Amino acid sequence: MTSVSPVPNVTLSDGNTVPQLGFGVWQVPDDESFTAVTSALSIGYRSIDTAAIYGNEAGTGRAIASSGIARDELFVTTKLWNGTAQPWTRDAVFFEFEASLNRLGLDYLDLYLIHWPRAMREDYLAIWRAFAELRADGRVKSIGVSNFQPAQLTRIIDETGVVPVINQVEVHPDFAQPELRAFHAEHGIVTEAWSPLGQGRGLLDDPVLGRIAEKHQRSTAQVVLRWHLQVGNVVIPKSVTPYRIRQNIEVFDFELDADDLAAIAGLDTGNRLGPNPDEFDMG
Repeated sequence: MTSVSPVPNVTLSDGNTVPQLGFGVWQVPDDESFTAVTSALSIGYRSIDTAAIYGNEAGTGRAIASSGIARDELFVTTKLWNGTAQPWTRDAVFFEFEASLNRLGLDYLDLYLIHWPRAMREDYLAIWRAFAELRADGRVKSIGVSNFQPAQLTRIIDETGVVPVINQVEVHPDFAQPELRAFHAEHGIVTEAWSPLGQGRGLLDDPVLGRIAEKHQRSTAQVVLRWHLQVGNVVIPKSVTPYRIRQNIEVFDFELDADDLAAIAGLDTGNRLGPNPDEFDMG
């Protein structure tokens, strides 16, 4: 593959960089992930986001291996599924990490995330300490979290001294999370948006977005992705449709103006599509 990526990098607090727009494979079956990731890599995506619970690390890894792209040009993220009832010891974390690494067929990860805080169990502290050890060993370049709230972020920072480089959370114009994003900015944590297009549940039919899209002669999805980029989010849209995979990365040759950004800010209802991290326990 020879496509040059048009995506700019964001510098993380540990000095590493992440492409600001990547490719997510949530809800993509393993046998389809190979084709989807291969398509994404062929047109310039260099950041791939998966997770143990997605069940598609193997297909994702096969696509990476067959791409012909040098490993140091890629940014691969996966997540620890901490939903089992087991006590999360260092050894348990290391076991799950090695299992993910083997399925992906990689020697190291660029980013490893705790998938959910499971706030009521409070075992994320033990997991985070093990993550810090994985980073120190060089098996992971950067470590972060997903779906953490300010209280949990504050606790791991205060008790371990290790700040997550990224918090991957639900963010889209209908649920913009301005307070959480401000907390991230204050602590040098990058906001990474999952479900950045609102899961296809009506956001892209919004007439405000439609008017902005018409103004710029773009799709509403491109307008939403451009909004993410301009407010500083890292974003990982998912699709298995080749023309949408291509369309989602073609967002670096136009810019939303102040009126557009103000109109989109007015869409925030504060309503989640996914679970509330303070209440969600997976196992």
